Amino acid sequence: MDEELTAGFRELCAQCSAVDWGISDEGRFYCRSCHNVIERTKEVVDTTFTPGSTRVSTIGRGTRRRRPDRGRQWMICEGFQFILRNQANALLRLGVSAQFKDPVLCQLWRLYLQKSRQAFTSNPVRSSVFKVQRPGSDSDSVAMSSAETDGETNLSSPAASNTESCSDWSQRSGSSDIVTYLTARQRRSHGLMNMTKTLALIHLALIWSHEPLTLSDLLRLVSEGHVPFINAFEELPEEMKLDGKDALIFRVESVPSHRVVHRQAQTLLLFLQPQTFPPISRQSLLHPALLSLRYLTDTNLPDDLHPWVCRLMDDAGLVDFTFDPTSCPVLPHYDIQTAALIIVTMKLIFGLDDHTEWDLSNESGDQDDSGNMFNLRRWFRLTQAALITAQQKRHHEVARKQWKAKKPLYPSRDSEAVVMKRKRTAEQVQMCFEKLSSRLVGVQRCDPSSFTFCWGDEDGADGPSLHHKKLDRVLTLKHNVQTPANTAYWHTALRVCDPQKCRSHYSEVEATLPRSFVWLLQLFSFLLNVKPAYLYEEVLRVERRVLDSRRHLRRRERTTTTRSEDTIAGC
Repeated sequence: MDEELTAGFRELCAQCSAVDWGISDEGRFYCRSCHNVIERTKEVVDTTFTPGSTRVSTIGRGTRRRRPDRGRQWMICEGFQFILRNQANALLRLGVSAQFKDPVLCQLWRLYLQKSRQAFTSNPVRSSVFKVQRPGSDSDSVAMSSAETDGETNLSSPAASNTESCSDWSQRSGSSDIVTYLTARQRRSHGLMNMTKTLALIHLALIWSHEPLTLSDLLRLVSEGHVPFINAFEELPEEMKLDGKDALIFRVESVPSHRVVHRQAQTLLLFLQPQTFPPISRQSLLHPALLSLRYLTDTNLPDDLHPWVCRLMDDAGLVDFTFDPTSCPVLPHYDIQTAALIIVTMKLIFGLDDHTEWDLSNESGDQDDSGNMFNLRRWFRLTQAALITAQQKRHHEVARKQWKAKKPLYPSRDSEAVVMKRKRTAEQVQMCFEKLSSRLVGVQRCDPSSFTFCWGDEDGADGPSLHHKKLDRVLTLKHNVQTPANTAYWHTALRVCDPQKCRSHYSEVEATLPRSFVWLLQLFSFLLNVKPAYLYEEVLRVERRVLDSRRHLRRRERTTTTRSEDTIAGC
């Protein structure tokens, strides 16, 4: 039947260049090879129309109920594919390399669909309500699952669903496999996607492609609205209508934390089992050797600290960042590790025990000294003032941010009137506040930046730059080698525990920690938008690695000395 209706249409498909057209139940032309839907429709001839007959023959006595607009059939994973595409395109507009999207992110998404048995599998995951007859036209082709309406691996052109598989679907709109995603057992066993996992998948693709965008950078771009996440469902095509329980999957009203997204990325790695990631060398902007330069610049610390950070990184054994999910399935968080390395370096040079750092500042000269030496007291005063201003600005932006969607989702048809009434009330209150304050309620979106503070002499800067200052006053020369003038190093109990099972002990020891150390933790926690307890645990891990490497080195020296003495005695 389709061959008769499409016989006169011989144009090539824009996606696969095939000439094999069919007609869906909606009367639209689609390619049978790649399921691409085009705008051409079937012409229908009404044989019941008689010219001149314009009288109304019958009057319907039924209730005048407006039938809901009917979208096309679609799957949940297809909605996530649209969201991933929009997130990737947003990152491309911000300057991410084009190699990030199709060669990396697209392949990870295809691997996820195969591992979760939603596409590219002969044993698809099924729900008790939605079942699809598996096409078997070509035994050599990849078997399509019930969700392979999303089978296109090109994120720029998601495939469309063209088969009706549920008898009552035409009476409603919304996704057709929502039952599968709302079943806890299916979500656990098949690793089904959620909104947080989209950011985790983006993060893995950024690491694979060596993009200089850390997880904290990604979450900041999401929070500022440069990467769609909050209310991302509003950018879905009109034909993909969200209804009812779809709101439980696509509606999010907060940005997930760094710990949550990193844990989801770790879970995805164990689920996907990809190949070994390309090694992160010292020349990569993700490596702590170069990432520490960026954080030193943002915190207005002197450039002379960078060689000490690199030396500490070598002592901690954090030089090689080759990540192999099969042999070592622990995903490193480069931003947190780099901040922890800088904090440990500051403890090593300045003490940070509420006494040593101020004594060294007094020896370096008065805080208003215009010399070329770095003074910790002056740096603290400048940074503290800038930090308070930045914290207040972030607090105001969060308070003014619009979290509710312009197109609200209704969990059920009965709640539609209640949701719309609340929306109208909120809009009226917002208009009143705008008139009273004479300013817009929403946050004015600014251009994204990799830096939180701006240091320099120009207008609008947070304070003068201290990057060129020297550390000679806090260093001494021993055996022609510069060493810190501070000879003592303190640390808390270096507990060995599993971060996945053991809770943080920061709240228990915070009151006993030196105030200067706590303030430095809060500074870097603000830069990375993480909790101080999260960063504190990473500082302990770095200290443990440094001390273990020092013990191992001393043990080797003792063994070498003993062997040399035995050799001399034998001679």
